[in-house]
Formats: sequence, structure tokens, C-alpha cells
Amino acid sequence: MNPLEATRRHFFQNCSIGLGATALSTLLHRDTHAGDTKTPLASRRGHFAGKAKAVIFLFMAGGPSQLELFSDKPELNKLHGQKVPEVFTKGKRFAFIKNDAQILGCSRKYKKYGECGMEISELLPHHAEIVDEVCWLRGMKTDVFNHGPAKVFVNTGSPQFGRPSMGAWITYGIGSETDSLPGFVVLQSGPRGPRGGAALYSSGFLPTTFQGVPFLRGENPILDLKPPKGFEETNPREFVDTIRDLNQMRFDRVGDPEIQTRIASYEMAYRMQSAAPALMDISKEDKKTLELYGVELGKPSFAANCLLARRLVERGVRFVQLYHTDWDHHGGNLDLGKSLENITKEVDRPSAALIKDLKRLGMLDSTLVIWGGEFGRTPMGEARETTGRDHHIDAYTMWLAGGGIKKGIIYGATDEIGYNVTEKPVHVHDLQATILHCLGLDHEKLTFKFQGRQYRLTDVHGTVVKEILA
Repeated sequence: MNPLEATRRHFFQNCSIGLGATALSTLLHRDTHAGDTKTPLASRRGHFAGKAKAVIFLFMAGGPSQLELFSDKPELNKLHGQKVPEVFTKGKRFAFIKNDAQILGCSRKYKKYGECGMEISELLPHHAEIVDEVCWLRGMKTDVFNHGPAKVFVNTGSPQFGRPSMGAWITYGIGSETDSLPGFVVLQSGPRGPRGGAALYSSGFLPTTFQGVPFLRGENPILDLKPPKGFEETNPREFVDTIRDLNQMRFDRVGDPEIQTRIASYEMAYRMQSAAPALMDISKEDKKTLELYGVELGKPSFAANCLLARRLVERGVRFVQLYHTDWDHHGGNLDLGKSLENITKEVDRPSAALIKDLKRLGMLDSTLVIWGGEFGRTPMGEARETTGRDHHIDAYTMWLAGGGIKKGIIYGATDEIGYNVTEKPVHVHDLQATILHCLGLDHEKLTFKFQGRQYRLTDVHGTVVKEILA
């Protein structure tokens, strides 16, 4: 035998912290039931008792315009067509427009709703029905003005690829409450996936046990879960048991812990074969519920994904993230006219329905719902074939509802044209810290050592926004 080959074989077979051990950690979603706290995805307490048990993040990929949706600015309309004062743009960078861009008024009509008096535009009539269930963050700020890095920043706390996502950090911290589905599920709608791709729900340097699992459209939402053609009649329990016995023999010989990971991954897949089809079959929901969300059976949509998100949380999934694309309204084909009207129709009704449905079922107090994108839009116009708005990082709106958050409050304010935050700013890192807090996690203590230093979701930043906590 070649001595080099023998050495290489010995390395992979007998070294429990070799490359094989590192790579195979990707396979485990759960290695036993939720009550066993020795397993990675077992449900466990955080640093303190949190009010939220699960999170549903409705991510509007592309950057919704707060000026057309949530923030009525009469002064903006008065200044329409004028050059923005230099005091606003000096030293600033934008994705496309120049510093001498003209102010763009808003043609949408606004009304105030609810006891909180939140301003909602005519584009979101169903949002007007939930204003007093929601905490409106009107002073959001971020650091990154290009889509891919900005999405990664919101989700991982860094604009660079490779960091764990929020869902990964949360399942790493407190596990999940299901043993037959992943703890972190990703659903997508719209004409394409979001910029940034899998990095938005990656486990980064955390064990890949904690990464998000995308559920696909159609009758086979999870890849490679169904038996291959020709093996449909095979007893899956016998197959899993046989693989388990063979893997156990190998483990007894070499002691590689990743073999136990392989055993557990097959067990999870076996349980998912029965759990996943039942989950995805929304036809058994009553007619009233389907109408509430605006679901058309057999038609993939954001509405169907909102209903699926509720069903996932009911079954103990810890973190569900919905991505809905095409909010990037610069002008041209994606403008502030018909394009914006179409996309708001797609998300308005189901977003509000999710809040109503969770409340009806007694789940809203334990489920934290988040709505928003990676940034907002500029008060200045961007002229293409038609006029739109550029990316804006200094002032935009998001909303939170449910688990641990005060309802019916407006937090933060912006100046007369919506350019800068004037009261109670909330940075992305502050939002991340607050989300973790609602789940019973201290963002400064939830850390993982990698390459010689302790990392966390909020890096070295972030403050819990205590004023919005219930």
C-alpha cells in the first residue's frame, strides 16, 4: 500500500475532528425528540424567560417605499421638483441618483387609523385594520445601500457573506419545538429569489444543523424527501433501520461522532416524510380562513406562504422567513405606479390576515411577526422611463407585532421630507437585539467562538429597544 494513501485513509477514518467530521455536520436537523436537551435542536430555555416562542419574518426584498406606504409628508409634496438642499446630501452616497436629484412628491392618499393614529396609504387598506395590533418603527436606519449586502446585513449582522443568519442564531440558542420538521424554514414568493441567495439563511460558521431549509413550490416542497422512482413500495422504516445499523457498526469501529449525525439525519428525513405532506396540504383549512388570507388553492403565492407560516409555527417550528421580491421601485418597469400597486395587493391582505389569524387562535402573544425590507426609498426621485425612488438607508419604516412587543404604538419620527430620523432611531443591530430579547436571548451572551474570537449576531453593536417591549 502506498504510505501516503495509508496516512490519508487513517486521517479520514480515525481523526474525529478531521475534515470529514467538519463537513458531515451539515446533515443533522435533529437527532432526537425536543425534550432531550443534549441534542442541538432540542427546545431549551434561553438566558431568561422570553415572551415569544417563534418568529415569522415577512421580508419585503428590494426595499418598500415608506413614503408611499407609511409616512405622509405634505411638505414633500410642496417641494416637489425642487433640488434637495445640500445639507441633506453632503458626504452621502446613493446607489444611482446624484446629489442634485430633485425632490419627488407622493401621489398616494393617506388617512389615520386606529387609536394610535397611524398613517396608512390607500395602497394598504388591510393594514389599516391591524394598526392597533402593531408597533410601527418609523425611525429605522441601516448601514448598507446595495441590495445583496444590505439583505445579508439585516439577516446576519454583517454585510459580508459567511456569518450565521438570525434564524440560525435563534435555533442555536433555544432549539426548536418540533422533531419532525426543521427548526428554521424559508418560504419564497415573487418572480425570483432574493439577492444574496442562500447566504440570507445560512448557518455560517455555526453547525449547519441550524441553517434555514427552503421549502419549494409544488407537491414536493423538500428535495430528495420522497423515495426515488421504483422504490415507492419499499418499507421506509426498514430502510432507515438498516442504514442505522450499518452506520452504528461503523461508529463502534472508528468512533467518529459525525456518523451519529448521519444516523440522526435519516431519522429526521423519515419523520418528515409523513409530517411535510400534511403540513403543505392547506386544502383542509376551512373556507373562511382561505378567504381571510386570499389563498387560491393550487396557486403558489405570498398569501399561501403566510398561511403555511402559521401552520409551521403551530407545529413547533421556531423561525419562519418569507421572502417576497420585486420591491425595488427605481422607475422603468418597476415604478411607483402600477408596479407598486400590484405588489402591495399581493402582500397587504395576507400580511394583515396573519396577524388576525394568530390572534384568533391565541398564538399572537407567543409569535413575533416582523414586516420590512433591507432599507427604504429616497425622498428624491430617480428618473428612468418613469420616475421612482433610489435606496435610502437613513430613515424608513418596519413593523413588529405579537410576542413581547407593545401593540398600537408609533415609535420614531422623521423630518418633514422623510430624509432623516428626528426621534427615537432604531438601527438594524438594535432591531436584532430586540428580537433576540423577545425570545429570551441576551444578544451579548449568545456567542460562538470562531477563528479565535467570540462572534454574535449584533457583532459589537446593538441595544435592546426597551420602550417597545410589552
